[in-house]
Amino acid sequence: MAKTNVEQSSGQNLRGPAKTEVIEDIKPAHVWLMAFCVGAVVANIYYIQPLLSIIATNFHISASQVGAIAMLTQFGGALGMLIFVPLGDTKERRGLVVSLLIAQCVFMALMASAQNLPWLALASLGIGITTSTVHVIVPFATHLASPARRGATVGAVLAGLLFGILLARTFSGLLGAWQGWRAIYWVGSALMLLLAILIRFGLPVSQPDLQLSWFNLIRTTFSLIRHQPVLRESAALGAIFFSSFNAFWTTLVFFLQSPPYHYGSAVAGLFGLVGAVGAVCAPFIGRMADRYGARRNVLVSLLVTLVSFVIMYFFGGSIFGLILGVILLDIGVQSGHVSNQTRIYSLIPEARSRLNMVYMVCYFSAGALGSYGGSVLWQHFGWTGVCALGCLLLIAGCVIHFAAGRNVEPHRASAFGFDNVQN
Repeated sequence: MAKTNVEQSSGQNLRGPAKTEVIEDIKPAHVWLMAFCVGAVVANIYYIQPLLSIIATNFHISASQVGAIAMLTQFGGALGMLIFVPLGDTKERRGLVVSLLIAQCVFMALMASAQNLPWLALASLGIGITTSTVHVIVPFATHLASPARRGATVGAVLAGLLFGILLARTFSGLLGAWQGWRAIYWVGSALMLLLAILIRFGLPVSQPDLQLSWFNLIRTTFSLIRHQPVLRESAALGAIFFSSFNAFWTTLVFFLQSPPYHYGSAVAGLFGLVGAVGAVCAPFIGRMADRYGARRNVLVSLLVTLVSFVIMYFFGGSIFGLILGVILLDIGVQSGHVSNQTRIYSLIPEARSRLNMVYMVCYFSAGALGSYGGSVLWQHFGWTGVCALGCLLLIAGCVIHFAAGRNVEPHRASAFGFDNVQN
């Protein structure tokens, strides 16, 4: 097959030297360490959500302004993935992860010691950039897993991711109510240093499959976007899931402070325990994706997440209605995320970091807009505006899913000449 222009310019095929994919399955201890690591790292992004009202009071800013600080962390995540995640295909993965963890340790300390709004914004952006560590680790785990266990491995590692997202809110909400909002960032800084040590001595060396410059990696990434309809569809739907998810979680603390609840940051944080039901389901979701097809799981996830916003609109004034909505929201978003990543990781083994980069840049960029959009709509339209945003996004996701189904065929060869690509 003729090479694409990008391949010709880089001087080699995207696959690089002929290699066989790893078939020895990943060790359970490595899965546990990776799951703990991604959970602890991603938690750094979400510590801020139940603390937004405290930070707004501390710095004398509005709900939409403090929402912009949370948005900067999400945009930093997208920027970090653009810069660092492609290097997972060309650099030794363990060393890359350790370096990023040390950098994040520094930014967490800067956040904890912030004395003014620009300092706070810069630290928030830096935390986001260095959380790209997560999206080096997930393809790393996939690389170590056997093909038959890939969905289950992704599900297990992403369970750690979602536990980190959800329990971060509980931990920071409770600690913030007790010791103030800065304490959680000092704790997080120390944890990042500990993780750097654990990863350095606990995971195997993982050499790259390719020898390309960063610029050629980015050029080949654009070729992947052009030739992989599954990647484009998954990225669009992942963006919708995470945008709606962040719109809810960014505004929940303000909703719980208003009538009929009048709760503080501690209760907002405790809702993370409710959402942890979705994380418990993650390994099961991964196995379902292996067995029945990830694309079918995505449609079910869209519908479940849509139903969650409908329930929270009509019954969110009741604590039981709100809890039911949160459970369904987190199950739906987690299921959609695991299924989308299972799909894209089956496309081209040697390009998993770049495939993940495309997906996660869209995911975090949309999440940033969801955080900010949710806070703006809350300020102007209250809970109705937040739920309406979630419903409209998920309806758009269903339309995209059905429209893309006409162009995406299961087990169709990719544009790069690989057979039996799983959709």
